Amino acid sequence: MTELVPIELIASKIYLIRNMKVMLDRDLAELYGVETGALNRAAKRNAERFPEDFMFQITGEEAELLRCQTGISKPGRGGRRYLPYAFSEHGVLMLSSVLKSERAIQVNIVIMRAFVKLREMLSTHKDLKGKIESMEKKYDEQFQIVFEAIKQLLTEEDKPKKKIGFTVKEKQKIYGKRN
Repeated sequence: MTELVPIELIASKIYLIRNMKVMLDRDLAELYGVETGALNRAAKRNAERFPEDFMFQITGEEAELLRCQTGISKPGRGGRRYLPYAFSEHGVLMLSSVLKSERAIQVNIVIMRAFVKLREMLSTHKDLKGKIESMEKKYDEQFQIVFEAIKQLLTEEDKPKKKIGFTVKEKQKIYGKRN
């Protein structure tokens, strides 16, 4: 299954909305191999399993922000008639109990791994940033010497420079005047 749905593909379909990492209903439906409407109906039939922090309908303003990233069409303009639903990581996990196909189970496992990998990458990024800032504070004076040396190398001296090559008059003296 991981060959059919690479983690990188799933990670590219995870968006940050309302300070939550979410996936849109149409992307999930595509991954699960079901119609978007069928996925949403299954979630609505089991509404008690999908509180607001698991699943929510995005606002028109949020859809506008996502439009250039995801190609969401405006409602009533040949595309969807309603705004998409977003599923948080917990909502996606809950979908596995609602959608019972073998594909849904396998895809859900890959999606959960993508969320975990994304969380690990963000954690590593924060750790690395913290270490660099710590080093900057600790070694600031030592690096200042290096920066000063680099600045001295980059600034040109004000000494007059010796010209290289011939001028026309010098060339005429050397080779003789030609008419």
